[in-house]
Amino acid sequence: MKTAKISVALILHFVSIVVVFESLFMLLAVAVSFYYRESITCRFFLTFIGTLLFGVLLNILTRKKRYIEPSKRESFVIVSLGWILMGLVGTLPYLATQSIPQFTNAFFESISGFTTTGSSILADIELLPKSILFWRAETHWIGGMGIIVLVIAIMPFLKINGIYLFYSEISSVANEKVSTRIKNIARNLWLIYIGLTFVETILLWVGGMPLFDSVCHSFATIATGGFSTQNDSIAGYSPFVQYIIAFFMMMSGINFTVHFLMLNRKFKSALKNEELRLYLKIILFVGGIITLLLFFQHRELGFERAFRSSFFQVISIITATGFATADYLQWPVQAVGLIAILMLIGASSGSTGGGIKVIRHLIAFKKIRQGVTEIIYPNTVKVVRYNGKHIQKELVQNILTFIFFYYLIVAVGTFVMMFWTNDLATSFGAVATSMAGIGPGFGTVGPVSNFLHLPTGAKYFLALLMVVGRLEIYSLLVIFTPSFWRD
Repeated sequence: MKTAKISVALILHFVSIVVVFESLFMLLAVAVSFYYRESITCRFFLTFIGTLLFGVLLNILTRKKRYIEPSKRESFVIVSLGWILMGLVGTLPYLATQSIPQFTNAFFESISGFTTTGSSILADIELLPKSILFWRAETHWIGGMGIIVLVIAIMPFLKINGIYLFYSEISSVANEKVSTRIKNIARNLWLIYIGLTFVETILLWVGGMPLFDSVCHSFATIATGGFSTQNDSIAGYSPFVQYIIAFFMMMSGINFTVHFLMLNRKFKSALKNEELRLYLKIILFVGGIITLLLFFQHRELGFERAFRSSFFQVISIITATGFATADYLQWPVQAVGLIAILMLIGASSGSTGGGIKVIRHLIAFKKIRQGVTEIIYPNTVKVVRYNGKHIQKELVQNILTFIFFYYLIVAVGTFVMMFWTNDLATSFGAVATSMAGIGPGFGTVGPVSNFLHLPTGAKYFLALLMVVGRLEIYSLLVIFTPSFWRD
């Protein structure tokens, strides 16, 4: 077989656009540094200039590829390379300002931010300059929806549609018909994304949170990231603030096409969505059980606090946000077990949340039920349906394969991590939280700990898992298969 032709120049052209956009977001952090008159402003500004010049120069050198539509193969490479490069460029503010002087730690923090994982190597967050705190929050917000989608939103100016890029970046098992054109879908997603961020910022500010903290926490909430400006995450804020953040975490874990349907007053269509109903049921069921466990085993908490702590942590974990108001490792063992299960379930497809996603579990359960029914009643012909529509066997098989590979990677990853940690709880927690993009895990990487103590190799390994999980396995792993490079 012939080797497939892939244009390196075309790939680099799209990567240059990503770098330019990242530099523009970096400029916002420079403005914050200037506003607060920080001593690192000059170094931060020079970092911005260097990043911008690199992106512009690369764009100029590859300008002949400006109007060429990338193939499917090239799109996979662009997305995968784009995310890794974003992580590398994202280390520059940390290194230049000496906020995180070691490259490994800076790379881990950057990748964790862009993949909206929220795992951190920082022991004292409150010592960081505000511009660096803002940059951490920005990495979440950029990565939450995906800067590739932002590029697609402006691609009409470049006279290309970017359809392969869209489907490489936004992986959704079942897409509602939101718009007939990819560029309109990207724009609609960003309008909803920006709208939710703005509304939450205002509510947090009105609720007593400082405006700077409100913006940073809104970025992290809507992106389901988890980086906070405080060492104790959300625990030190008022109950009102905690309820607001919990509500918007839950909203961010919903498929954004459902948000679009609601904005268009198609409430019946939105509420009929099976994934949405199951997602809410899981939150209510698990949250209710943990509330009762906390209330009866820790009477001193009172019912309201048990309710608030339970539902906040449940929503934070299932949406893969990672904010914390309590140390769930101190909860009853049954509650910790439920938290572990939520880590693997994940949020809705088409949301900023991570994990396997609710829809995949739903369809897998329906497939199992179909198989059991056919065993009991051999003459019965039963098909798998989602939202009243027949799901093709190929799609069902792809979903089952994805779930298998996801659990396989978690299992193998846990085994590999044990060579570094020699601790099963820490290894599983670190791998599961990295794959799902959650942040806190178990053992020595729990909600009141960080990842600083892990060996260098473990940090790079977890960073790789963060990217694999963010791109939903196939988008990255497919480029390592020999068949991908054959014509």
